[in-house]
Amino acid sequence: MTMMFQQAQTGARLSEQVAEALAGGIRDGAWAPGSKLPTEAQLAKQFKVSRTVVREAMSQLKSLGLVESRQGYGVLVLAPGRAPLNFGAAGAHSVSAVVQMAEVRRGLEAEAAGLAALRRDPAALKAIHAAQAAVEVASRSGSGVDEDVALHRSIAQAAGNPYLLETMDYLAAHLRGAVAVSRAFESHDPAMLDEVNAEHAAIVDAIAAGDAEAARQAATRHMDQAIRRIQATGPEFWLAEGYSLAQALERG
Repeated sequence: MTMMFQQAQTGARLSEQVAEALAGGIRDGAWAPGSKLPTEAQLAKQFKVSRTVVREAMSQLKSLGLVESRQGYGVLVLAPGRAPLNFGAAGAHSVSAVVQMAEVRRGLEAEAAGLAALRRDPAALKAIHAAQAAVEVASRSGSGVDEDVALHRSIAQAAGNPYLLETMDYLAAHLRGAVAVSRAFESHDPAMLDEVNAEHAAIVDAIAAGDAEAARQAATRHMDQAIRRIQATGPEFWLAEGYSLAQALERG
């Protein structure tokens, strides 16, 4: 069944808008259980968002038990089932909640980096290095949110564990705002940008060297520092930026 969607609006999390629109269509019967959703490329075009946003929206739908991916088929709509894990959007609108989710992510990032060091192949390393370079280029222009998410996802893909990847996709969908906060703060301080890029380099270098323990330690250190940077964004910073922390989180 073909549905027409409104373009996602700025001022709120794009991935959540897309997920809510698709979830509404599923619950209203636009797609019956067993049917297939439009492709990632088709949805990105209809909503006028990036494929990264669509991917994160799909992760949210999976976490809600509404869809699942089938190799060689696409995204399949599921029959209603039990209520799954759902952090919800409202809980992410404070520094303490964002930090708490980052603490959960810290352990996953460390394990993903460690497994990637053990399991990466030449193609995976090429993708990781390309994502790392994209982050460094984008960060110099004060952006880099999508690129940062893509780098961490490329590492999770190299880990070769689909359950780990799906869990991290789910968390990433809720932490885009936190990444946006960090990026906005870091863009005002070139030394801080260098610090972030050095942290990424330490993770990537350890993965390339096949040193699982060093990769885990580097990923843990990076998340510790990310938490510190999030906590450092005080009210005076957002006053100078012209909007609040909550608005910054929504813009992610």
